[in-house]
Amino acid sequence: MDNKDSEAEIHPLKTEDVKAQENHEHFVERRIVKSSGLSRLSRWRTAAFFISLFLCLIIVFAFSFIIPCPERPVSERTWFQYYNNAVPYPFLAIEDVNEDRVQDVLFAFQSSNGSNSFNMSCQDGGLPSPCAFVSAVSGTNGSVLWESPAAQDVQWLQCGVLLLGTATTGTAVTPGCFVVEKSLSLTALDLRTGQVLWRRSHDFGANYTLLTPLSVVPDLDEDGIQDLIMFIATEGQVKFFIHSAKTGQRIGSTGTLSVDGNARYVTLDLRSSSYFLFYTEKSLYAYSLKDLGSAVVETEMNLSDFQPDSHWEKHIDDATHRLELLSLLRFGDIHYLARVPGHSRDHILVVNSEMATLINTKDLHTMWTLNVSHLLSDPLLGYYKPDDHGIILESEIGPNRKQILIVQSESGAVQWELKLNSRAGSPGPATLPTADHRSAFLMWGDYQELGNETRHTAPLQKLYLFHPSYTHVLLELRNSTDQIVAFTAALFERSRHACYVLLRGPQPSEGPGPVSLMKRKLKEDISVSKVIWLRHMAGDDEQHIRDRLHRMRFQSRD
Repeated sequence: MDNKDSEAEIHPLKTEDVKAQENHEHFVERRIVKSSGLSRLSRWRTAAFFISLFLCLIIVFAFSFIIPCPERPVSERTWFQYYNNAVPYPFLAIEDVNEDRVQDVLFAFQSSNGSNSFNMSCQDGGLPSPCAFVSAVSGTNGSVLWESPAAQDVQWLQCGVLLLGTATTGTAVTPGCFVVEKSLSLTALDLRTGQVLWRRSHDFGANYTLLTPLSVVPDLDEDGIQDLIMFIATEGQVKFFIHSAKTGQRIGSTGTLSVDGNARYVTLDLRSSSYFLFYTEKSLYAYSLKDLGSAVVETEMNLSDFQPDSHWEKHIDDATHRLELLSLLRFGDIHYLARVPGHSRDHILVVNSEMATLINTKDLHTMWTLNVSHLLSDPLLGYYKPDDHGIILESEIGPNRKQILIVQSESGAVQWELKLNSRAGSPGPATLPTADHRSAFLMWGDYQELGNETRHTAPLQKLYLFHPSYTHVLLELRNSTDQIVAFTAALFERSRHACYVLLRGPQPSEGPGPVSLMKRKLKEDISVSKVIWLRHMAGDDEQHIRDRLHRMRFQSRD
């Protein structure tokens, strides 16, 4: 004992070292135990990460390869729909009926029965036979989506203009079509199903003329749906009435305008209001939307956003509503009036017996005049230069002879012209927007090359394509010996699948016969087209031009 104490006294740090060593050993043991626990936790975390990653990969793989994506409809390049013992009406509408993002075709024909797809008869619509059927055909493959016996005889067909409601509930709304019967019965059809939503009749006697197209106006009865205004010429004057598009009910009374009964009309959108311009050969009248609404509805309407244009009102006679515009024209007779979009507002194109004149609607001054007469079709808009509006004018220049002009809208300069042989009833031109912000122009006629200018008594109907990238070239796409009732061109899918549609069959005076509806993809005809040289240029190669125009891309304009 004494020795131990002596030893401790002689070496006092030895005991402390032993204790420190013991404490250090205990600390290392605890640290080893703790490190072992952390290591096991880290391994679990790593395992959990890789398991999660593996599950994510399995889910991605399943959605990418195992679970199929929704199939995009594949449009056939060409399809036909045939009808026997029918008479087609000269109307074609392009709308997405079945909501598959591919445009469909709507048209009307008169027959005792519909297509074989539906086996519908006039009796199904409570109509005498024969009657008028409205049919919707799929843009992808030409199958019939729906058919509806809609009227006894069709005077006008207009689709996709507004939302319509059901007359029974007055609540459900759907895109629709209007069918105007010759007895002036107005029928609203559901664009999706062809079901009759409502029908309204008017009795104006036998001697009346419907002024087309039908016009959509803002919601006058405040039911949440825009409304419809109709103009008719009867007994030497123009009358109008407004319908609720939701229920078909008449809004207010029948209005009467101080306008000659031989008038036609166009609508014009100014910054503050919409104007309706009625024109006869010697007169021009202007009515604002507020004028028309106030004339038929006694109660105050909510038209605060459509106040008449103050500058225009100075040029409109308060009593007669005549517009002081004829003084700007060299010749007073008016054959045609058209609306031309400008940079900030619409302008007016006036065509008379000698020339075309563009009027600026801001201050009603003449922008330009151009010698042209005897228009064969409505003026059409397109783009000869990128994003620069051009006006396509098709005028008669002699027996079975016509001239096509592309005119720059702001200056009136002729950008391109072409003379063609043409027969009566030939379809008017069409345009399709291209990705270079210009247009492809489609036109019908019979081009006579230099040195081969023999004129046929009944020229052939040939469809030509022109694009401003080749101002010296025409592509002849197809010949047609059949009687063409209606023709249009459209992009059947957004920014792609440019097609044209032909409706062929007998005229009403010829009686029932075979009717065909055809959709044709434009590039199919371009690849086998005939190249026509308006003038030769160095380095020209036919196949190179076909290939370039075949690769041409189309782009929808919003």
